[in-house]
Amino acid sequence: MAGQAFRFGTDRWDPTHRFETSWLLSPWLLFLCRALICLYVFTTIIFVLAWQCAHAITGCTASQAQFSYFTSLTYWGIGFYFLAASMHTFTYARSGVPLLDRLPRPLQALHSALYSTIIVYPFIVTIVYWGLLFSGSWFTEVFAGWSNISQHGLNSAFALFELVVPRTDMPPAVHMAWLILVLALYLALAYVTKASKGFYPYDFLDPDKQGALVAAYVFGIAVGCIIVFGFAWGAIWLRKYVTETKLGKHGKFANKGHGYGAGEDMEMAKPQGSTTA
Repeated sequence: MAGQAFRFGTDRWDPTHRFETSWLLSPWLLFLCRALICLYVFTTIIFVLAWQCAHAITGCTASQAQFSYFTSLTYWGIGFYFLAASMHTFTYARSGVPLLDRLPRPLQALHSALYSTIIVYPFIVTIVYWGLLFSGSWFTEVFAGWSNISQHGLNSAFALFELVVPRTDMPPAVHMAWLILVLALYLALAYVTKASKGFYPYDFLDPDKQGALVAAYVFGIAVGCIIVFGFAWGAIWLRKYVTETKLGKHGKFANKGHGYGAGEDMEMAKPQGSTTA
C-alpha cells in the first residue's frame, strides 16, 4: 500500500463512466439529483452562517469558528463533491464525454479520493455526534433541530445515495491511509484551534477533562474510520453484485459519445480501483 500511495495509475481512466452513470437513473436524472443535493448543502451552510451572525449573543463568532469543526469541514466537502459530480454528470449527459475525462490524471485521482471521503466521513460524523456528543434532549428551537438534522443526519443520507445509486466502483484500499491521514491533520487543527482561539472544538479532545481517554477516543475514531471504509467498500460490492450480476442492470448511458451498452463488456478495463491519490 505504501508503494501505491503516490501513484496515479497508468490504466485507462474510468472507461465505462462509472462516476457519471447509474444503474437506476438516466445521466440527466443523476445530474439533477446531485445538483439538488449540492444546492441544499450550500443553502444550509449559508443560512446557518447568516442565522448565527444574526441571532447568536456573540454575533458572528460562532460562524468564524466554523472551520474548526470536523462536522463543518465534512459538510463543505459534501457540497463541493456534489458540485463537481453534478458538473461531470452534466457534461457527460450533454456530450457523452464528461469533463472529468479531460482533466489531468492527478485531478482524476483526487476526485476518486474525494469520493472516498464522501462515503466514509459523513457516517463517522453522524455516529460520533448522536452517540457521543448529543445531550439526549431534543432541541427546543426549530433552527437548532433542522441544522443538526441537516449536518448530522442528512449528511449520511447523501453519502448513502452515492453508495447505492451511481455505478461507482469500490475505492482502492490505499485510500484508507489517506482517510486516516486527513483525520490526523484534523486532530492537529483541533489543537491549533485551542492555541489560537482558546477552545477545543470537541470536549473529548480536551486532556484536562478527559485525561488518558483522549488517546482512546482518537484511536477509536481511527479504527471506526477503517470499519466504515470496509462497510462502504462492501456496500458498493454488494450493489454491483445485485444490480449488475444478478439483475443485469449494467447502467443507463448517454446517447452520445462513449457509453457502453448492456451487452458489452463493462469491465474491459479497471475503471477506478487502481487509481490512487
